[in-house]
Amino acid sequence: MDLSNLKPAKGSTKKVKRIGRGQGSGHGGTSTRGHKGAQSRSGYSKKLGYEGGQMSLVRRVPKFGFKNFNRVEYKGINLDVLQQISEKRNLQTIDLSVLVESGYVSKKDRIKILGRGELKKKLEVTAHAFSATAKKSIEELGGIANVI
Repeated sequence: MDLSNLKPAKGSTKKVKRIGRGQGSGHGGTSTRGHKGAQSRSGYSKKLGYEGGQMSLVRRVPKFGFKNFNRVEYKGINLDVLQQISEKRNLQTIDLSVLVESGYVSKKDRIKILGRGELKKKLEVTAHAFSATAKKSIEELGGIANVI
């Protein structure tokens, strides 16, 4: 065995299909594009969702649903998270700036305090909205729930 005998394994390589290189290649003339029509022309590109003239899926399936553009989206923060922040930083007041520094919300988020977990100390919390249970548990300990 020497380097002159080396060949790739049988069936592992294919001959490249050279299109538009004359009739003798077998792929000359129309260059495998057929005769006439948009697909035979240069620069043709199929439009997104085009199904060959058949009614496209997007147009076959009916529209449904509703998107309320007046919806106000809140970022929910639970009481157990507030308790954790107040213990870690030894705070009595929690507002937007504290939550941003802690990495729970971004500056533009609207915050709603939710009632999961429990508070163990009196806190003054400032947020855009409060759930009824959250407000109740903050005020039971003598804390204040301020709405921005």
